[in-house]
Amino acid sequence: MKENNSLRIVFAGGGTGGHIYPGIAVADAIQSLAKSKDLSVQIYWIGNNSGMDKEIVHKNFVSCGGSISDFFGIPCGKLRRYFSVQNFIDIFKIIAGLLKSIVILIRIKPDCLFSKGGFVSVPPCWAARFLRIPYYTHECDFTPGLATKLNSRAARNIFVSYSETSSYFSKNISKKCYLTGNPVRPVFYEDNKDEGFKFLSVSKNHEKPLLLILGGSLGANQINSLVINNLSWLKERYIVVHQTGKLFAEEHPDIMANYDEFYKPYAFIYKEMPYVIQCADVVLSRAGANSIWECAVSRKPMILIPLSGAGTRGDQVDNARYFEKNKAAVVLAGDTADDSHLRNALDFFLNKENRDAYSASCALLCGTEVASYKISKIIMDGFNDVTTSD
Repeated sequence: MKENNSLRIVFAGGGTGGHIYPGIAVADAIQSLAKSKDLSVQIYWIGNNSGMDKEIVHKNFVSCGGSISDFFGIPCGKLRRYFSVQNFIDIFKIIAGLLKSIVILIRIKPDCLFSKGGFVSVPPCWAARFLRIPYYTHECDFTPGLATKLNSRAARNIFVSYSETSSYFSKNISKKCYLTGNPVRPVFYEDNKDEGFKFLSVSKNHEKPLLLILGGSLGANQINSLVINNLSWLKERYIVVHQTGKLFAEEHPDIMANYDEFYKPYAFIYKEMPYVIQCADVVLSRAGANSIWECAVSRKPMILIPLSGAGTRGDQVDNARYFEKNKAAVVLAGDTADDSHLRNALDFFLNKENRDAYSASCALLCGTEVASYKISKIIMDGFNDVTTSD
């Protein structure tokens, strides 16, 4: 390990919580592992200079007991695979982000960089490559996104959540892949059900199963419509906790006012979300990698309605089908994302034996080793390798 017993690590990622929360989990694991080795670690973060990246990073480092030395925002241009006038504007944003990343990395002089993927991570990874700073990247989806493909070329290692993901890279790059699973924040490994029941005002001995419906911070119109169309039917069988998204809540104040014993709508659930997930008996959700793995770690049977169509590369469908194949989720996609198929899936999970079987499948998929610690060990071992080669 380094002689001065101090390391500097830069984390890169942002634009959405899905590219921040897993990185925070890895940072927390690295700090815990370093502490056990009497090693000091300084964590820095490069994220989007607009949006909520800085707020999310700082709030979550505090909540998980970790510490961050500084946050740096950079201009970000989105990487699109299709023609758009915005592509020409974003080229200049990417160049500006690259130049600023170079300045930041020269100033910090980090020992390595960890990328969680997404368009925000590309300029810092390119800057690290230019400055010969070793970096690692993680792909959370079943199929690698464009940012990960670009970052993987010079990465020391690529961490993947699914064993099949490495086959989507070239032969030389696939040799650098490590199967780690998706890093999830420590709070999801803790038992906080009591806090969740208290937040929801639900008895721990409730008779009906608790159904948690998630659509992200903006909500999911498809899921919200299915819920509202079947609300009376749902309330007869489940306690329904419905995260509607802020826009839906603003446009439908009448529905939000229907909060009662068996229907509990929330525009958005913040720090209590891990507790609420742990309280759930079944989760109905999109199939974003972050939310899927948070539910899987919590051993929750899932009904997944993946985002699909021209505006997506199909990553959510791939994620969902993997969990379906492994009997950890029921998938409603395309023509099956309708009222009758939703009712059939929810009728299936009214049976506790069925819920227990899918919960056990989630446990098998997650394994016994925590993904964030597996990643942190590989990164820390990389410093040993450098020291030995010197």
